[in-house]
Amino acid sequence: MKTRGGKGVNRNKGEVYFVGAGPGDPKLLTLRGAELLQEADVIVYDRLVNVELLKHAKQGADLIYCGKQPEVKCISQDEINDILVFHGKRGLKVVRLKGGDSAVFGRVGEEAAACRQHGLSFEIVPGITSGIAAPAYAGIPLTHRELSSSFAVVTAHRRKDGRKDEIHWEGLATGVDTLVFYMGVKQIQIIQEKLILHGRSPSTPIAIIQWGTCDVQKTVTGELATIVEDLKTNTIASPAIIVVGEVVRLRDELAWFEAKLEDSALFQEAINV
Repeated sequence: MKTRGGKGVNRNKGEVYFVGAGPGDPKLLTLRGAELLQEADVIVYDRLVNVELLKHAKQGADLIYCGKQPEVKCISQDEINDILVFHGKRGLKVVRLKGGDSAVFGRVGEEAAACRQHGLSFEIVPGITSGIAAPAYAGIPLTHRELSSSFAVVTAHRRKDGRKDEIHWEGLATGVDTLVFYMGVKQIQIIQEKLILHGRSPSTPIAIIQWGTCDVQKTVTGELATIVEDLKTNTIASPAIIVVGEVVRLRDELAWFEAKLEDSALFQEAINV
């Protein structure tokens, strides 16, 4: 855990602000989020937060990294809760900065409950979640008048406590037009098998978007039946968003962001010749 600067001030009561940092592009931070970063005494931030956002911090603010990474021993959720409560009780203004939207698979419910249990007031500031932003930047709107009137966001991260799989595959497979999976790269074969088993067409288009909204964004598309094989030659790693549904077909026409990146790269190459 790294910190920078800052000494405590003696106020009677602090406050904790749960701020969604957005999906990666630092310009997608909300105005309220930027305002709070500029005022914060302490900023507790995650691995997927673009560090460019920390430039909003005022001089002397404590910057505390609490990132979690798959297969790596990291700070526990209880320890993060304790950090928020400790600094809040010091009377400080604390910003808990989370990638995307903290209320979408961001554990804000657990952290806010810890604050409430200790008598600390808090505010939840929504952010742009990657499950909507990454597909949009890949040219895939989640709804379309002719193709999709519903979508669902699903965490594919499997529990480690031995509890039964809680994903309702039978309902998702045929009951929702567009499916968006978070944290699903390592579970892609399970996603493929479960959806087909419960009635989703094997020819359903699928897209996997790595580092959505960032200048290293990469997208692999295919069909549900073949995507596991496709990924053997087109490597994708986390963080990535998986989109399943007919709207993926729109990418051929609407893939604006990667086209923009390519045009920029070609222009830069041309002026360097």
